[in-house]
Amino acid sequence: MVFQSEYADVTPVTEPIHDAVLGRAAEYGDAIALVDGVNGTTVTYAQLDRFHRRIAAALADAGLRKGDVLALHSPNTVAYPSVFYGATRAGASVTTVHPLATAEEFAKQLRDSSARWIVTVSPLLEVARRAAELAAGIEEIFVCDRADGHVSILDMLGGAAPEPDVVLDPAEDIAALPYSSGTTGIPKGVMLTHRSIATNLAQLHPLMPMGPGDRILAVLPFFHIYGLTALMNAPLRQGATVVVLPRFELETFLAAIEKHRINAIYVAPPIVLALAKHPAVASFDLSSLEYIISSAAPLDADLAAACSKRLGLPPIGQAYGMTELSPGTHLVPLGAENAPPGTVGKLIASTEMRICSLDDPGKDAAPGEEGEIAIRGPQVMKGYLGRPEDTGRMIDADGWLHTGDIGRVDDGWLFVVDRVKELIKYKGFQVAPAELEALLLTHEGVADAAVIGVYDENGNEIPKAYVVRQTAAEDLTEDDITAFVAERVAPYKKIRRVEFIGAVPRAVSGKILRRELRDRERENT
Repeated sequence: MVFQSEYADVTPVTEPIHDAVLGRAAEYGDAIALVDGVNGTTVTYAQLDRFHRRIAAALADAGLRKGDVLALHSPNTVAYPSVFYGATRAGASVTTVHPLATAEEFAKQLRDSSARWIVTVSPLLEVARRAAELAAGIEEIFVCDRADGHVSILDMLGGAAPEPDVVLDPAEDIAALPYSSGTTGIPKGVMLTHRSIATNLAQLHPLMPMGPGDRILAVLPFFHIYGLTALMNAPLRQGATVVVLPRFELETFLAAIEKHRINAIYVAPPIVLALAKHPAVASFDLSSLEYIISSAAPLDADLAAACSKRLGLPPIGQAYGMTELSPGTHLVPLGAENAPPGTVGKLIASTEMRICSLDDPGKDAAPGEEGEIAIRGPQVMKGYLGRPEDTGRMIDADGWLHTGDIGRVDDGWLFVVDRVKELIKYKGFQVAPAELEALLLTHEGVADAAVIGVYDENGNEIPKAYVVRQTAAEDLTEDDITAFVAERVAPYKKIRRVEFIGAVPRAVSGKILRRELRDRERENT
């Protein structure tokens, strides 16, 4: 069956993203838009509007033209939004780059996206220079701060070049070009149009209202679509204040909440885990917090409840989406009292969903059964850049985007079980790693955990746990772990092997990098 949203449809937003977000900047005027959470630098809405227009003018004067791709290679800074919106106003598509990318990884993205311009920061300049050499075709590298031999964004702000008058087609022109592996394979450029991103903001707004007076802490990276949407586009569209941190460091994060009286945080599960378990949390005044939203990876219901209880907050709301969906499709409304634990919410406006059978993807799963989640709506990506076959595998002829995630629906609420490609097949039974990981995190001696499928001496795929001990649990053994799980799951779900590690490899979004664990496993065999 096709699931429909219970919310009223929204009209597609046919404005360029810079106008969709900053269209009311003049109205907000001297209200603070951005705060550097480290040094206290502030940017008002009037300044943000002026700055991004001056940057657009300077980029156009340097030779950037409509259709060019600009690579934005930076951690979170108060300059990031001005550069992003300045580039789109000048007619460019912005490909956002992981600030920890190696020169070789960066060069691959430059080549694949055909980027001609780079904006970076001086600490990352050598990587950017090397990437530009490897990729070739880069016209110029700009910096957000200061570096000899490079034009600074700061100098652009006082320039006199005329503002470009670029005519954009929001339905066709690409605003953002983030890179995602999708359901499988190497990272691919995800073509997100101005309309798909802006319309998704309108779809999400009724469920995540922000406005003047709200103070949002931006610790998840802007280069990731979650951070770009929830921590940059959405709050700046509504006149909230965004306090910016360059990376997640627990004590800096907690101190920023206390100092800036943050009332809302949008995070990933590892941060929820730290808030629930880390002793440092007790040393800070977090009483200004009103709500927490978690997304980007599955969040266990018990962990969410433990975090809410410790902080004295309403239940943590979850959201669901992916880069290829601009990114949101589901969200638990703020203050929803009837949301069952563990749900990622209900369909947002103008969005349809199917749950496809795992045995026969051409058919729908029976009501209440688990299956692959498929989405259709105005937020669906235009496609993968230069990869029509990959696009065709992801989006079918009827416009359904097949997410690769397994879910089930209960009374309209979506529950995400795991990834199709990450299921462990133990003697024909399907075992979801996320379920076992959530269970492991309830053990008082476990600080973090990840589960992957490995093969035993008989060629059977079995669940193996990688476990990080709590500091006070150095005597925790493999037998302790296997016995703990065995008492709580069906026999086919039991953990068969355990390895203790110092840290679970995770992406900045919080997703477990299972590929790195599989590589580790291959090296050890």
